[in-house]
Order: sequence, then structure tokens, then C-alpha cells
Amino acid sequence: MPSYWLWLAILGFSWTAAIIHTPLTPLHLIGATIFFALFFLSALFKKREAIYTIILVSAAIITTLTLWPQPLTEPNPYTLFIYSLILGKAVLHVHKWYAGMLGVLLLGIALAPTMLGYPSLSAVFLILYFSMVGLGFIAFYHYYNSHKEVTARNEALLSEYRKVKRQVAASEHLARQEERTQIARDIHDSVGHKLTALLMQIEVSRLKADEKTASDLLKLKELAKESLDETRSAVKTLKQDEVGGISAIMNLIRKLEAENFLRIQFSLKPGAFSAALSNEQMITVYRAIQEALTNMMRHSGGREVSITFEAPAGEVFRFEVTNPLKEERPYTEGFGLKSMRERVENVSGQLEIFQGNRQFVVRGTLPIQDRKEG
Repeated sequence: MPSYWLWLAILGFSWTAAIIHTPLTPLHLIGATIFFALFFLSALFKKREAIYTIILVSAAIITTLTLWPQPLTEPNPYTLFIYSLILGKAVLHVHKWYAGMLGVLLLGIALAPTMLGYPSLSAVFLILYFSMVGLGFIAFYHYYNSHKEVTARNEALLSEYRKVKRQVAASEHLARQEERTQIARDIHDSVGHKLTALLMQIEVSRLKADEKTASDLLKLKELAKESLDETRSAVKTLKQDEVGGISAIMNLIRKLEAENFLRIQFSLKPGAFSAALSNEQMITVYRAIQEALTNMMRHSGGREVSITFEAPAGEVFRFEVTNPLKEERPYTEGFGLKSMRERVENVSGQLEIFQGNRQFVVRGTLPIQDRKEG
């Protein structure tokens, strides 16, 4: 719907043209001042339709008195523009019955000079004009309302879609966690208990055996103990609520993809998935990719992006975010890109940001820590 300031600009132009069309007098300035005072006042009463309609009627009367045609002069067509805008505000902001009454009143006001013998446009033209203008505003009103309803429904559906996506993600996560917990419980109850029983039997047999056999049984006991420790470690890992490493970063990015309707193409090269990144490095990678995606949506306006993870020779971990550009433009590193660079450099990494071949590229390189230290 046309904004308040657009109405004001059109009314200002119409009044200026109407005043220029006739010899300027103090009455014109006073009338225009009162009219625009009523226009500003009407904005306070949009929810009180009766008062709003009275203000519009007053504005129409002031317009008529101010721009009343003089004998032996040409009709002022710009007065009709002002009447049309008043009628338009009524159609768009008050009940149809109020707008209908105001339309009839405006037609009567426009016909008054003709009936009294003053210079004016023909009655047939005025009737046709007001009929067409009224129908035009009514059609626009219905179109705007239908468009507004469709937009509201789309927003509601979008909100519901995101809600369902979050619920599905939460349900999947819960289902996976329950399955992992069940598997951990089964391993603990079956394999763990049997290994514990095996250790006890080996110990009993070792105490009864001779020295050579006891030595062999001791080795078997150590092997069984290591197997039990590894089983317990596996059970503990299965019971953990979150998955670590690159898989955690991918899960978080997939959530961002679903929330913002992005089309992300992942390329996971050999060695990248098992790269031993510290928790701080994983957070840095995720935040850098998140900022790169946000920057892409804000400035390029696109929704397609490719993300590559690789670990060349197992020495460094490299991520690259690339999105196509409609056209290459000079850019400067704002707060987001500078913060991204600082994050990467704080974990001894390097960040490259450049554009070429109609693509914007953000590439980060992080050192891979020693697995033994991790």
C-alpha cells in the first residue's frame, strides 16, 4: 500500500500545480496550510473510522473553498487530483460504507460549480471520472489485501516449515541417541560381562598352572584386559551426546542450510573427515564458514555455495567457501571478515579472501595437531 510519505508527495505536487494554475492569493496559502494540517491530523485517527472520515470531508470542503473557480477562467483540473487522493485514502483506510458516502459527497462537491454556473468540467465527465477512480481504488484495495493474505500465509508456512524442520532434527537426534545408548548397553551387558568373566577364569587358571603356562596365561589376561578397556571406551563414546570433529561442523552447517534455504554443495576430500582438530579449531572453522555464508547472503544475494574440506598430506586442514558473483565489485574487509581473520590467526592459521572468475572465495588453512597430543 502506498506509504504515508508517498501520499504527502503526490498531494504536495497536486496542490502546487493547482495553485499555479490560478492567480496566487493569500486564501490559497491559508487553505493549503489548513488542508495539510488536516492531512497530518488524519494519521492519528486511522483506527477511528468516523473521525477519520469527518477529517477527510473537512479536507475536501477546504479544497473546494480554496480552489473555487473564478468567473471567466478555465476549469482547474488539478482539483480533481486532490479529490481523487482524498477518495483513495478513504477506500484504503475506512469501511466501504464510509468510503461510499465520501465518494458521493466528493462528486456533489465537484458538481457544485457546474450547478451554480461557474467554470467547471462537464457533469457527465465528472460522474464517469469519479466512478472509474473509485473502482480503481477498490480493485487496488482488494489486490493489496489478497497479496497481503498470501504473504502472511507464506510467512506462516515458512515459520511452520522451520519449526517442523527443527522438530524433525531434534527427533532424529533423539532417535540416534537412543539407538546409540541401546547399542552401548548391549555391548556393556554382553561383551563387557563376558570379558570380565574371561579375565576371572584366566586368573583362576593361572594360579593353578605351572610357571610356563602361568606366563602364557598372564599374556592372555593382559590381552583380555586391553579388550575390556577398549570395549568400555567404545561404550563411553557411544553414550556421548554430541559427535565431535568435522561431522559436528557438518551437522551445524546443515542446520544453517535448512534455516536459510541455502543450496550447499559439500566436497569432503580424503583425510579431511578424520583430521585431528582441537575443539578451538573446530569452533573457528564453524564460525568462519558461518560468517562466510552470512556475508554471501548479505552482499551477493545468492543462495548457492560450495564448501570444501581437505587435509593435504595430513599436515594441514583447509576449508574453502566459494559462491558465484553476478558481477565482480571492489570490496573491503568489514567487521565480519576482520573478525574471521583474527579467529583463524588466533589458532595459528591463515585466511585468504579474494575474488576471481566471477567467484568470491574464502579459504582458511589450519595446522593439524599431533594425534598423540590430542
